[in-house]
Amino acid sequence: MAKKKKVLITGGAGFLGSHLCDRFLKEGYDVIAMDNLITGSLDNIEHLFKREDFVFYHHDVSKFVHVPGDLDYILHFASPASPIDYLKMPIQTLKVGSLGTHNLLGLAKAKNARILIASTSEVYGDPLVHPQTEDYWGNVNPVGPRGVYDEAKRFQEAITMAYHTFHGLETRIIRIFNTYGPRMRLDDGRVLPAFISQALRGEDLTCFGDGSQTRSFCYVDDLVEGIYRLLLSDYPHPVNIGNPDEITIKQFGEEIIKLTNANQKLIFKPLPTDDPKQRKPDTTKAREILGWEPKFSRAEGLKPTLEYFKNKVLK
Repeated sequence: MAKKKKVLITGGAGFLGSHLCDRFLKEGYDVIAMDNLITGSLDNIEHLFKREDFVFYHHDVSKFVHVPGDLDYILHFASPASPIDYLKMPIQTLKVGSLGTHNLLGLAKAKNARILIASTSEVYGDPLVHPQTEDYWGNVNPVGPRGVYDEAKRFQEAITMAYHTFHGLETRIIRIFNTYGPRMRLDDGRVLPAFISQALRGEDLTCFGDGSQTRSFCYVDDLVEGIYRLLLSDYPHPVNIGNPDEITIKQFGEEIIKLTNANQKLIFKPLPTDDPKQRKPDTTKAREILGWEPKFSRAEGLKPTLEYFKNKVLK
């Protein structure tokens, strides 16, 4: 019988990390989840604790990482990932992207494992190119409030490529665009959980700026499929994964009001510093290299997401 492959998922108790744990267990892997729980929650992986093919380590990857035995793959998803979190924890955000990535690249080298790192569309900053292709270098303010996240991720990509070219390490880089689905935190400050929880509580929906800025929302199952395909591909350069179906924040707010049968209205507040005006992935590479494209429309993805939030908000 073939030996089961083992994967380490950092940030494994987070929104994306927990869905990745589910997917790799379903595919027959032994899964190790690692998380320091500063933004992750054990609630997201509680259903896995009884399984023999699942282990959880409560650990901060910014400190030395040790995993006993063989390891085939590492997925580095540990990081505060919403503006509210990284503005509150700027140093931890920088450390997990730099020291944490360095530690995990070292572990991958020691174990001869392939590593996939979670980068982000934020490496493009407030983009001057639309839609964003992987060869666009970005427009980032390194000393602005958002710089701690943007630059941590840009450094993460740079050191990952250095390990690939210098040490010949098998590396993969995914640039994740706005993703949503069950297990998002209500209070994470991102537009989708903010709008849905406000609508369910009967509050007006807070829109920053005039609502003309755009986002492209990808359902979590589509993203996980893209990550899985990229990990098992042989492509070492960055790949955008996201849903190119672009919508303005104002239209999205109206969509949520309609979906939740709310009587509220949108209220407008000043736009935060360096907030990107446009977000839309060019997913040509994902389509050509991975044969990937999103399957879920926003209407399909919002149904299970709304149910999850109802259980959280209306308890």
